[in-house]
Amino acid sequence: MSDFDQMGIVVDWVDACRKGDLTSLLDLYADDAQVECTCNGAQRYRGRSELEAYWQPRLSAFSLAGFGLEEIHPAPHGVDLEYSVAGALRIHASFRFSPEGKIRSTLCEPAQQNAHHGCAC
Repeated sequence: MSDFDQMGIVVDWVDACRKGDLTSLLDLYADDAQVECTCNGAQRYRGRSELEAYWQPRLSAFSLAGFGLEEIHPAPHGVDLEYSVAGALRIHASFRFSPEGKIRSTLCEPAQQNAHHGCAC
């Protein structure tokens, strides 16, 4: 068992995303952390400088479009999160942690999208 609050770290991650606070977001990650994103083809980012290059434009988009927490729950070896951008696009992110209480890895992928209620398309 870990002696840190994994769910709390992910909630802090959500707060940093909502605020567009890149420094706080990056501080949640271990120095050698990795983000694997399969939203637009599989891509990996490792270390603070690559994570900064990955997150900077996304945080700007989140602050303009809106960022919402949809679901958060413990998962084997970490925490799973589903969030939405602009109230529609849903992303699933799985977080794994270092023994020191930092995010060691994040895997993000498109989540099942909700159909618009009452859509006449």
